[in-house]
Amino acid sequence: MNAASVKNLSIAIVCIVLAALIPFVFNGYWLSIALTAMMYIALSTSWALFSGPTHYISLASGAFFGIGGYLVATGMSDYNLSFWLMMAIAAVVATVLAALIGMATLRLSGVYFVIFTLGLAEMIRNLVSWVQNNFLGSRGLYVLTDFTEAHIYWMLLTVSVIVFALGWVISQSRLGFAMRIIGNDETVARHVGINTAKAKVLLFMTTGFFAAIVGAIIAPRYSYIEPNLVFSPELSFLVVIMALLGGMHRLWGPLLGVIPFTLIWEAISIWLPNFTTLFLGLTFLIIVYFLPNGVVGLLEKLRARVAT
Repeated sequence: MNAASVKNLSIAIVCIVLAALIPFVFNGYWLSIALTAMMYIALSTSWALFSGPTHYISLASGAFFGIGGYLVATGMSDYNLSFWLMMAIAAVVATVLAALIGMATLRLSGVYFVIFTLGLAEMIRNLVSWVQNNFLGSRGLYVLTDFTEAHIYWMLLTVSVIVFALGWVISQSRLGFAMRIIGNDETVARHVGINTAKAKVLLFMTTGFFAAIVGAIIAPRYSYIEPNLVFSPELSFLVVIMALLGGMHRLWGPLLGVIPFTLIWEAISIWLPNFTTLFLGLTFLIIVYFLPNGVVGLLEKLRARVAT
C-alpha cells in the first residue's frame, strides 16, 4: 500500500469515527437530519456505483427502497416475523428483481432507460396499492421495534461504509475497469470482448440490494407504512439529484451533494413546502448548465487552474 492509499484510508477512518459519534453529540432534530443525510448517502453512493461508470440514469431507487420497507412491514405486522429475517428477504427479492429488470432493459439507453425505470417504480407502487386495497384491506402496516433513531443511524452508517468499501473494491477490479470502458464507449467494450450485459446487470443488482436494505432499515423510523409512503417517486429524483450535484464520477462525490442538499431541502420543506417541486427543477437546471460534473468536477477544474 503506497503513501497516498494510507493517507486516504486514514482520512476515511477518521470520518467514519466522527460520523459514528454524532448520536452522542446531537439528539432530537439534528440527529433526525443526520439520519436522513445518512440514508441518502447510502442510497446515492450505491446508485452511483452503477450510474457513475455506465452513465445510465436509473429512477428505480424508489421501487427497490419501497420493496425493502414494505416487505419488512408486511412480515412484522401480518406474520410476526423478525426484522432481520424480513430485511434479508427484502434484499434477496430486490436483487432478483433488479437482475430480471437488468436483463430485460439494459439494452435500452439514454432517455428510454430513464423513462422505463420511472415507469417501473410507478407500476410497482400502483400494483402494491391495488393488492393491498383489494386483498389485504385498505390499511397501513405497523413496524414496531425497540430501535431508536441512534440505532437506525448507526445501521445506515454501517451500510454506507460497506457501500464505499465495495465501491473501492470494484474500482480496483476487472469489473470496474470494464465498466469504465462501457461508460466511455459501449461498442468498443463489446469489440474488446467485454460482456457488457453481464457487467451492467451485476452492478444494477448492487443498487437494488442496497436500496432495499436501506428501505428495510428506515421502516421502523416511519412506524406506519403504506405504499404511497415507501414507494415515493420523489425519493428516486432526490437520490439522482444529490448524486449528480456532488459528482457521480468519484466514489466520494455524492457526499458533497447529499449533505448541503439535505439541509437546504429540510429548510424549504419547513418554510416553503409548496415550492419543493420547483426547487427540484431549479436544482436540476443548475446542475445541467453550471455543474455538469458536479461539485467534484468543479473542484478538480479549479485545482487544475491553480496548478497551471
